[in-house]
Amino acid sequence: MLSSNVVPSSSSVTFSKPNHQFFINASPIFKPNLLCRFQAQQNLHCCRATSQLHESGLKSSKLSLMPTSQIQHSITNLSSFNRFLSHPFEFSAKPRLQIVKAASDANPEGESVAPTNPKSKNFKLALVFGMWYFQNIVFNIYNKKALNIFPFPWLLASFQLFVGSIWMLVLWSFKLQPCPKISKPFIMALLGPALFHTIGHISACVSFSKVAVSFTHVIKSAEPVFSVIFSSVLGDRYPIQVWLSILPIVLGCSLAAVTEVSFNVQGLWGALISNVGFVLRNIYSKRSLQSFKEVDGLNLYGWITIISLLYLFPVAIFVEGSQWIPGYYKAIEAIGKPSTFYIWVLVSGVFYHLYNQSSYQALDEISPLTFSVGNTMKRVVVIVSSVLVFRNPVRPLNGLGSAIAILGTFLYSQATSAKKAKKIEGEKSS
Repeated sequence: MLSSNVVPSSSSVTFSKPNHQFFINASPIFKPNLLCRFQAQQNLHCCRATSQLHESGLKSSKLSLMPTSQIQHSITNLSSFNRFLSHPFEFSAKPRLQIVKAASDANPEGESVAPTNPKSKNFKLALVFGMWYFQNIVFNIYNKKALNIFPFPWLLASFQLFVGSIWMLVLWSFKLQPCPKISKPFIMALLGPALFHTIGHISACVSFSKVAVSFTHVIKSAEPVFSVIFSSVLGDRYPIQVWLSILPIVLGCSLAAVTEVSFNVQGLWGALISNVGFVLRNIYSKRSLQSFKEVDGLNLYGWITIISLLYLFPVAIFVEGSQWIPGYYKAIEAIGKPSTFYIWVLVSGVFYHLYNQSSYQALDEISPLTFSVGNTMKRVVVIVSSVLVFRNPVRPLNGLGSAIAILGTFLYSQATSAKKAKKIEGEKSS
């Protein structure tokens, strides 16, 4: 009678196969009988099969590493493409250098040194300013063209805010731009800045519809004057250099207004009220949005645009809604092709949002002083471009007044930057 002793196993023979394992228990004690010999032969076959499967498993695991790296590379490319969609005209991105290094690659201090190329930095800076200026010029030209044949600034200003709102909603919906967390306190804090933004925007559009683009921008260069006055009333103190810098602004704007060929009282008041609106927006934003610093500039501007649209459009219907349909037919009759009129209006709306978006992106790339200087030069570029495109007559005294006002704006930016530098040094020393 054949018999065998079954002993609890102390060793195992393993079939190795990708993602699967099978265990066969074998006893270390064998008796010289037929059953034990059969088990020994089976175990020998199992060992050979195990070695063969183990080798094939290693090969398959090596091959499986290749798609993983390719997928990682694809994910990196996809994230870069999404960033391009959220910033369609941003050639210069804020530095996001990611360095992966081993311990042996670090210097003795444990710090990594990233080489910087001054030429590359200057080139990127030129691209940032170039796109900002280009978008602003395109907006001003096509906005004025549309207003020349369709003189209804309330509707056009509402449409520009509508385009900006749709643009931001698309970015947020497709997660091309991170959407900020919305809360009741955040919306309440935005109501004031959005109201003053609405006033500034519609007043500028009214001014553009009444006078030349160049004249509106000369008057808008007087914005620092209102900023100093309102900030002083609210308790801020400015050194004598700042007060002296606004004198040439007042003188230059006055000279330009007196000698302007296309002078119009409504156009002048529109530009002045626009300055007041944007100055109060900036002051009110600093005071009401202190607890929401985690919201970046682009998202903040996006929500201000949406709320401003809700403010403006109902008032636009009340002010000039009854004239839109007859004005539309007159515009089509004057221009001949309806598609041309549609393109002008659409381009003005898209580039209005883009140049504001680029200004926020430029603030992320450069210092406030460089931004102020760039903003001053932007007005110069826009004034010259509008004169060349629309062939507005410019008298010598008018040109001199414009130059003096722009120079005063530049001096103001220098004086205020010096004030901020002294304030920062004082905080560090204390």
